[in-house]
Amino acid sequence: MTGRTAAEKILGRASGFPQARAGEIVEASPDLALSHENTFLVNKSFAELGVEKPWDSGKVVVVLDHRTPANTAQTAAVHAKIREIVSKHGIGRFYDVGEGVCHQLLVEKRLARPGQLVLGTDSHTTTAGAVGAFATGIGATEMAGVWATGSLWLKVPESVLLTLDGVLRNGVFAKDVALHLARTIGPSGAEYKCLEFTGSFFHDLTISSRMVLCNMSMEMGAKAAISPVDAVTKMWYDGSELGEVGSFSSDADARFCDRIRTEVSGLTPLVSGPHKVEAVRSVEKAEGLAVDQAFIGTCTNGRLEDLAAAAMILKGRKVAPRCRLIVAPASRQVLEEAIDDGIAQTILAAGGTILPPGCGPCLGAHGGVIGPGEVCISSSNRNFPGRMGSDQAEIYLASPATVAASAVEGRITDPRRFLE
Repeated sequence: MTGRTAAEKILGRASGFPQARAGEIVEASPDLALSHENTFLVNKSFAELGVEKPWDSGKVVVVLDHRTPANTAQTAAVHAKIREIVSKHGIGRFYDVGEGVCHQLLVEKRLARPGQLVLGTDSHTTTAGAVGAFATGIGATEMAGVWATGSLWLKVPESVLLTLDGVLRNGVFAKDVALHLARTIGPSGAEYKCLEFTGSFFHDLTISSRMVLCNMSMEMGAKAAISPVDAVTKMWYDGSELGEVGSFSSDADARFCDRIRTEVSGLTPLVSGPHKVEAVRSVEKAEGLAVDQAFIGTCTNGRLEDLAAAAMILKGRKVAPRCRLIVAPASRQVLEEAIDDGIAQTILAAGGTILPPGCGPCLGAHGGVIGPGEVCISSSNRNFPGRMGSDQAEIYLASPATVAASAVEGRITDPRRFLE
């Protein structure tokens, strides 16, 4: 019998069925159950089940991040109701307005850990795979069932081994690698698959950069994405024990449904769009397109290293006239560190606007919604029509460095021009 993949091992452990194999249905118990503003909907369905309390309030995580601070009276009422819900159910892991994006907090607060099963009511829950967890998104009704029973039926996915080797050129970042993979694999090429990362390039990546790749795996249709548990992971947990769950690595003879090898050394800065994530081209082929707004942030690229990359370009320069630069730190901690390091001051001095920690304009609800005919270059993960406001606007995805360079020039610009 062949060996087992990390996904098979983690879901096998979570279901009490150690020999679980791809294609089998298991009833798995999550280590974490995450929800954000849709906690309101989760609780509504939960109440209809007639169960008084969640199965384990200590495993429930609730974060207010999408429309924060409240953008309407209706949103404020939803926030107030969620505060009542977490108080009623004794949910201690509650992060209120201004603490940050839910996916950032799971990793930053060390809530998600290697070998865990993490379920979240958001498609980009895959981000937590950066620390070696099997993290995936589910619906609010499904989460209500998890609250009630402490388990969920899941089909064990097949796994794709992604081997990333090489060293990035100056001006090229993890986001560019993610966009390259989105172009290579396509929007459904990894449908209901688990992407498992390995390779010399990946093992040298920071946790923040690994989060970019795991986050963007959703745009390839992936059910989950898993990073190897290595020295970088262990350092993230300060060398401490990784907990009772521990790490689960794929066996040498594990069966993968596909193997993709990528040499990153030849990559150049990329942009995606408009309207399709997989519509990726080199920044050189998009240079010169005027932009009205440049946005840096989100669960994809709102961490300190992202803001630092942007600040390298913005330092001593100004945002172009008639272009708006908006920055949304992924968490309060990121904002505090950006202030301490002088990064926030560099952004402000350049003419940028810093929003409270949270999702910002990524979902098109507040904090920099774009209008008809406008063009936005963004470090986020989606560029569908209407995603950030008007469905008559265009959104281009790029690394924070490319976004910053474009803000300075007022048009899509190769960041290497400022980094040579």
